[in-house]
Amino acid sequence: MITLTAIAAISVIAPLAAILVYLVVEGASALSVAFVMHMPSPAGVEGGGMGNAIVGTLVLVGIGSLIGIPVGVGAGLFVAEQRTTPLARTVRFLADVLNGLPSIVLGVLVWQLVVRPLGKFSALAGGIALGFLIIPLVTRATEEMVYLVPTALTEAALALGFPRWRASVVVVLRTAMPGIVTAVLVAVARAAGETAPLLFTALGNPYWSVNLLRPIAALPLQIFAYAQSPYDDWRAQARAGALVLVLLIATMSLVARAVLRSRQALLRSSRARHNDTPNAVDG
Repeated sequence: MITLTAIAAISVIAPLAAILVYLVVEGASALSVAFVMHMPSPAGVEGGGMGNAIVGTLVLVGIGSLIGIPVGVGAGLFVAEQRTTPLARTVRFLADVLNGLPSIVLGVLVWQLVVRPLGKFSALAGGIALGFLIIPLVTRATEEMVYLVPTALTEAALALGFPRWRASVVVVLRTAMPGIVTAVLVAVARAAGETAPLLFTALGNPYWSVNLLRPIAALPLQIFAYAQSPYDDWRAQARAGALVLVLLIATMSLVARAVLRSRQALLRSSRARHNDTPNAVDG
């Protein structure tokens, strides 16, 4: 069984390792300061970069995170705390349906709700589409993480006089935070690599732009366009852009885990100091 589980673990890691090796071998040569800082060059002209697409991806993911993470965490906490109510069952069902929808359907939905009324593509519409992708993933993951929190912690907080909402936020949510952070990272990583919904919302932009009411560039859109081009230099830049996208996601994951680890270490040290402090009777 140990051998079988080791083979299963290697099977999970192998595709990611193969992707990384391919991108490093094929795309690392196109990486440079100009690639990160400059705009795309005209068709057939060598050089240029994806600086505008990198900035655009950060803007779109930031908007999507601001929309999706608070709503997803709040909805997941509500569903877990009010699990037997009709509203909680409805939210759970709709989250499952949204998780199964193709991302292009969400792109068409946001086009109908945002792009068409405004009469133009925009970064705001793209961020909303990514937010819609993040919400159901974070909702269901938060619900599952809250289920793992021992009920004794909630009962202890209520016995100390905490209101129900404060016990849920201060005790339950903080205890489940490591699992929720992992789920948020998975959701943000999925949103950062989506192309289909951005075709209907952000559209893309060959120039520098951070205006939320105008079309904006994004790494997935730029990679999609360059990968199918007839120019060798653009195809190399597409692989380099894919490598940058993977590195951005990995950096976000490492930073979040480092912050979470330092927070847990700080909590452990504060508890240790509290336990070492003599109480009033001993004094």
